[in-house]
Amino acid sequence: MLRVDSIEAGYGGIPVLRGVSLAIERNESVAIIGANGAGKSTLVRAICGLLPVEAGRIMHDGREIQRLPAHSRSQQGIAVVLENRHLFGELSVRNNLTLAAVHSGRRRENARRFTLDQVLDLFPFMRARLDASVALLSGGEQQMVAIARALLLHPELLIMDEPSTGLSPKVVRDIVGVMARLREGGMSILLVEQNVALAAETSERAYVMSLGRVVHEVRRGEWASFISDERLLRAYLGGERADTTA
Repeated sequence: MLRVDSIEAGYGGIPVLRGVSLAIERNESVAIIGANGAGKSTLVRAICGLLPVEAGRIMHDGREIQRLPAHSRSQQGIAVVLENRHLFGELSVRNNLTLAAVHSGRRRENARRFTLDQVLDLFPFMRARLDASVALLSGGEQQMVAIARALLLHPELLIMDEPSTGLSPKVVRDIVGVMARLREGGMSILLVEQNVALAAETSERAYVMSLGRVVHEVRRGEWASFISDERLLRAYLGGERADTTA
């Protein structure tokens, strides 16, 4: 579905991504993990078109997309929930969701089409808060609105950048539950996380980033051995193991 081939990107002439390659297949959940400053969010911005790629290719269903603008990539079936959410705080929940539905583009053959009722079933609290200003919601509620808005773009691939950052354990569990339901429905998910336990619970395999490079791949069935390998955790993640069950 999505292949990233030796891409390089950075800011103001300063390189950040250095020959990064990865792949995610249809109906697969893959994580990108790494410490702060590893280049994870930069990679997300390059994939979704918010940062130009200086070298390498990004392929979606066999087509090069690295030169397409961000809005064209969303219409090709790639939706992203950025770490800072980029919601319109002065608008209501309803209006934030409606904007996504209006700009969702044509229906693609492989895309699951979400209705407003379906995203409200995933996030029940929104039914009573549809007319509330997004700025008045808690951080966890805003994160759920951001995910719901991305789903209304009818993506084949949902990219989530650090969705657990700053959220309570209960909200994280709710988001994990939604991700499980999306996976059961056949959606591909690319999860960018520093929380290794969350990544292991929600993803089939992972790429580990450090200093702008992919330095290790956690293949299917290798999560347990990776998490128990103190040497790898110290080398690439600072030895930290975040717990989503607290």
